[in-house]
Order: sequence, then structure tokens, then C-alpha cells
Amino acid sequence: MAKSNKLKIFNDPIYGFITIPSTLIFDLIADPYFQRLRRISQMGLSYLVYPGAHHTRFHHALGSMHLMAQAIQVLRFKGVEISDEEKEALLCAILLHDIGHGPFSHAMEESIVEGVHHEHISTLFMEDLNHRFNGSLTLALKIFKGNYPKKFLNQLVSSQLDMDRLDYLKRDSFYTGVAEGNINAERLISMMNVFNGELVMEEKAIYSVEKFLMARRFMYWQVYLHKTGIVAEQLLIRILKRAKILLERGVKLQCSPVFLFFLENKITSDNFDSDVLHKFAQLDDIDLLSAIKLWQGHQDFVLSHLCQMVINRTLLRIKLKKKPIREDLVLKYANSFKETHNVSEEESEYFVFTGKIANRAYDSANQNINILKKNGKITDVAKASDHLNLKALSKTVTKYYICYPKESA
Repeated sequence: MAKSNKLKIFNDPIYGFITIPSTLIFDLIADPYFQRLRRISQMGLSYLVYPGAHHTRFHHALGSMHLMAQAIQVLRFKGVEISDEEKEALLCAILLHDIGHGPFSHAMEESIVEGVHHEHISTLFMEDLNHRFNGSLTLALKIFKGNYPKKFLNQLVSSQLDMDRLDYLKRDSFYTGVAEGNINAERLISMMNVFNGELVMEEKAIYSVEKFLMARRFMYWQVYLHKTGIVAEQLLIRILKRAKILLERGVKLQCSPVFLFFLENKITSDNFDSDVLHKFAQLDDIDLLSAIKLWQGHQDFVLSHLCQMVINRTLLRIKLKKKPIREDLVLKYANSFKETHNVSEEESEYFVFTGKIANRAYDSANQNINILKKNGKITDVAKASDHLNLKALSKTVTKYYICYPKESA
């Protein structure tokens, strides 16, 4: 069937006009698999904290592709050999890198599907598309999986300074209004180079990389690990967990057929076949939000109250601590809630619980960021920098939290 290729540009609020560079990429964007990303929020329930955070995975994928095109242009100008086939494969790989995200992605990985990460589902989608597009994504898949001899191509797609991170930091900063996360992606790209087959940053980039890592740290603590966002995501995980338990007990729940499939079946990496993939491709934020709206009036106390909390933003209270939460504090809030609402211990655990969060802005042991010095030597950015905080950013900071209803305080 002939495809229409009239649309050649997107108007993006971050970069201006984004050009679609080839017919293949246009057809990938037009595919229902990719169009689904218009209905997948980039930041889950973060809009309950930052009202502007309603942008989608669709926005982010196009932005990442735009930055990749810039990176290819810069590296070619510096004499790095990237063939036209490799260029298109890179653009396809970055365009599709997040295609496996489900609705409210990270909550999904713990609830609807068990231990099946979005990277694995992205690979399955790409393999399915490759079959339908007559092998056009074979090279893109090799780069995406890290199986291609030119390591720097994979690093442009997936590393600690890849096009994915450059776009989402800049984009999420813009839509949340958190100015500390704003980075100069174009300047960072302009200072990229390749040395011994690996992606490096030129020495003059040290301060830009420092700012990038600091911005990443700020965004994690202020946005991605914001305590209200943590509560909202945990409530969503518990809504899905409760729905699955009720269905196992024979209780009927109203929701879309595709959502019901994932609630009624235990989906793991072992049984995530092509049939499951096609069902997953029909699942988006609308399925979950419409179900949560319906379940507000369900007769089950736990399910209805959890759903009301998310819809009306009457969330649980959360306290963050540097040390693990004391057991007696958990018991105090749990007992208070049980007495107030006359519920069982099992039911109270949906409303009083503990957990922990961790943040490490820079992992020097895993695909570290290398600086190419003027004398031709390579050094890790944490060693090359005179910024004392950069070494500290390599350490994992862990915080512990307790969530409980406001009336239990």
C-alpha cells in the first residue's frame, strides 16, 4: 500500500522545526506502534506536582532524533566516518529507543508486567517492525543492542551522555519549569568526538559536562524523585496490585478489554510473545486513567480510596529520612488507620508503607564520560575536573521514606 509522505517537519517548542530525514523514518513515525507514544506521558503522574508536565514520549523521541542528526553532522565534520546507512540506522535506533514504554512506564514494570523492562519491549517492537519493513532496521537493531563493531554509535544511543538524556533533561526542565535542569545540548554535542572507536568529549567541554551532571542531579531530586511524585507512583502501583488481587478472587472490574488482559494474566519475559506484544501496543495512559475513574466508586474500600486519592490529588503524606524507617513508627500509623477505618492489616498496608530511593548522577564504573585532553590522553571526567562536587556525584545517595494517610498523623 502506498504511503503518503507529505509531512516533512514538526514544530517543536524546544528546538523549533524538526525535519524528517527519510521516507523510512516518516513511515516509522506514521506506524500505529509509534503513534501510540502520543498517548504515553513522558513523566507519568508528575503533572500532579508540576502542572505543565503533560508532554509525551512522542515529543521526546522526535527531539532525541533531532539531536542525533546534529551529533552525526558534528562528528562527520571532525572526520569521523559515519556512512549514510549508519546515519539512518542511528536515527531509527534513537527514534525507537523508548517505543517499549507502557502507560506510566516505571509503575507498569512493577505491576502489569512482571520484571519486563521497557528496553526489552522496545527491542521486541523494533524486531517486529524490522520484519514488516523488510529488514530495514537490521543495522539499527545491532546498534541498539550494542552488537555493532563501532562502539561510539551505541554510545550515542545509550550511555551517560547520549541523545536520550540530552533531550529529556532539556525537555523535562522546560515543561516542569525547573530551570536548574536546563542544559545546553547543542554545545555539548559540538564538543563530542571519537577516539579509539569510543565517544569522548574534548577538553574544553569539562565545564559543560559538569553542568550537565549537576543539572541531572537537580532534576532527579527536584523532579523525578520528588516526594509527591513518589507517593503518586506508589499509589498507582498499589491500585494495579489491588485490581489484580480482586480479579483473582472473582470480583468483577470494569476496564478496557486490553487492560483486563494484563490484569488477569501474569506476563513475564518468558511468555511475552508476539500476541502479547500486539496487545501491549493497544495499551496507553487512557486505559489506566479511565479505569481509575471508574473504580473510584467500586465497593472495595481499598481500590476505591486509592483511586479517589489519585483522581482528586488527596495523596498520602510522605516523610523522607536518611536512615531506615523505624518499625514502631510504621505500626503507629498502621494501627491508627486500622482503627479509624475498621480495616484488616492486609488492607492497611496499601495506605501505610515504607520504601527507599537512590540517586547517583554519575556512574564512573559504567560507560563513563571520557575527556580527550590536548596531549592526546584520555581521562575520566571526575578526575579531569577541578570541581569537588563531581567526585561526590559518583556516590549513591539513598533516602528512606514512609507514606501514611494525613488523618493518621
